[in-house]
Amino acid sequence: MLADHTTLAQFLIEERRHHPDAGGDLNSVVLDVAVACKAVANRVALGALRDGLGRSDHTNVQGEVQYKLDILANELFLRLTERGGRLAGAVSEELEEPYVLPAEYGRGKYLLVFDPLDGSSNIDVNVSVGSIFSVLRAPEPGKDATAEDYLQPGTEQVCAGYALYGPATMLVLTTGRGVHAFTLDPALGEFILTRESIQVPRETGEYAINSSNRRFWEPAVRRYVDECLAGRSGPRHRDFNMRWIASLVAETHRILTRGGVFLYPRDTKDPAKPGRLRLLYEANPVAFLIEQAGGAASTGRERILDVAPTGLHQRVPFIFGSADEVALIDRYHREHNDHPYDSPLYGERGLFRVAGG
Repeated sequence: MLADHTTLAQFLIEERRHHPDAGGDLNSVVLDVAVACKAVANRVALGALRDGLGRSDHTNVQGEVQYKLDILANELFLRLTERGGRLAGAVSEELEEPYVLPAEYGRGKYLLVFDPLDGSSNIDVNVSVGSIFSVLRAPEPGKDATAEDYLQPGTEQVCAGYALYGPATMLVLTTGRGVHAFTLDPALGEFILTRESIQVPRETGEYAINSSNRRFWEPAVRRYVDECLAGRSGPRHRDFNMRWIASLVAETHRILTRGGVFLYPRDTKDPAKPGRLRLLYEANPVAFLIEQAGGAASTGRERILDVAPTGLHQRVPFIFGSADEVALIDRYHREHNDHPYDSPLYGERGLFRVAGG
């Protein structure tokens, strides 16, 4: 049966042929990550059968309550990637400082940054969750990485991807030559290539945003969302559907599947946090995937992959998806963000114009 399908390992071997000077270390890192994703998928699927649901008594470095599966998934990622001798260290959402490999394992030439279980608040209600990862080159191969070694812009990523734990377990990956999706065949225990060279449509009729934060949004974001809500009778002259799953992996997968735009913009809800999502292990890998699929990813003010990291857990505003929509939102930030904005829905010329006005 394997002869009729391309496995992840076979795909990576083919990819190496396009990089004659590359060794097999990156392939090994990706395959180790894939094993970790299989292990996490198994524990997510078991849920309450293994006492995997509910919150723990711990918080992470961001002060967020950790779910039991957050902690377990983090351990699985570390244990299943540290032994191969291809990594010089790792950074996780669940750890305050970089992870130092055990002394008995070799140090390699790559760095792994990851969110072991994105969307974990959805676990108890059985909504899709996932894992996100990114691979960087270690500035000093063979040595323990320092915190500063990880502060590389997203343009320096050599590989990025995510695993989606839904009705099927999927691994979506880029090594800089397009975006490709692999579905886990549980009978074989192998990820099988099921979609090649994924492309995000430039235009869309869907957007995703947490509308409960509207009162904290900047004028540019309020303008964009209000125009979407106005539908055919508004300035966009077409209807939009709103989606919100509260799982970055699930939102990304939907956009890679059928287009759309996702917004978690800068807001005034907590002035100490310029954004909600973490740059190194959430925004950068997703932005790499989206750009490789023909989409765009921005803070609203600059390209995500050009942002210079200043901290391991740095937060940024994050807008990504269909290129035309991201370009429009960026333009609104440049042109309409520094003065009051009157909603087109309720203004004199808006959707709900007062009769006789």
